[in-house]
Amino acid sequence: MTAAPLTRRTKRRLTAIGSTVALAATSLGLWAATGSTAQAAALPAPDHVVVVVMENHAYSQVIGSSSAPYLNNTLKAGGANLTQSYGLTHPSEPNYYMLFSGSNQGRTDDSCVKVGSMTAPNLASELIAAGQSWGSYNETLPSQGSTVCSSGKYAQKHNPWFGFSNVPTNTAYTFAQFPTDYTTLPKVSFVVPNLCSDMHDCSVSTGDTWIKNNLGAYATWAQTHNSLLVVTFDEDNSLSGNRIPTVVYGQHVIPGSSTATTYNHYNVLRTLEDLAGLSTHAGNAASASDITGIWN
Repeated sequence: MTAAPLTRRTKRRLTAIGSTVALAATSLGLWAATGSTAQAAALPAPDHVVVVVMENHAYSQVIGSSSAPYLNNTLKAGGANLTQSYGLTHPSEPNYYMLFSGSNQGRTDDSCVKVGSMTAPNLASELIAAGQSWGSYNETLPSQGSTVCSSGKYAQKHNPWFGFSNVPTNTAYTFAQFPTDYTTLPKVSFVVPNLCSDMHDCSVSTGDTWIKNNLGAYATWAQTHNSLLVVTFDEDNSLSGNRIPTVVYGQHVIPGSSTATTYNHYNVLRTLEDLAGLSTHAGNAASASDITGIWN
């Protein structure tokens, strides 16, 4: 039985239906591409993140400086440079608390804190509550868990974890305890050089060499072991609007990338929380955005 020929009206209807189906397919394709892009742009899930906090230098004093060849020629060139990264206040101590807990916790100077006097959520307490590991490695700390205010070139003002009762003091290690087997590092850890190594009392060159000699091997390892190194500063030299260097290096960072988005300590804290897969966010990190545009 031969099918009846299609009328012009039926042909027009079929053409319209075909166009609608094609448009829907195109839209689905665009949605899939967008979804794929969003997924690719999501934060990685590193096994280890090491954060190094240096002292009192403006972006222009370090980035592009011949005194910091390791930071520039290795970490920046092979990692990501946050060109508009900022400290939040002066002097040093409040910035450390902001970076660690999303608030200055009432700290406005560099005085020695009463150990365990605060109960606010912070990066370490969140990690511990989530069953993740945390540690700090503090150069010239007299012994693991020591709560002294100062000792030689060690200064407690750069170690905010001692202020919180929900962070065990025994998670504050000496830098001599920084492992050589990097697989044993905590999920997230902070490294705090002493007052010379962090560029506070000594030169940019001294600090750059310290990072290379003490963390260069970890940085190289991180590139092939799902891990990250973050180098940032507490504040600038009070002459540059608190614009500071921040460099991110590791396996999931686009080499030679940079972002001109404005970020501060709260953004760094939020990113550290989300890199660790935490569902909670301390203080002002709750309303801060993640660092984006640097991940592969």
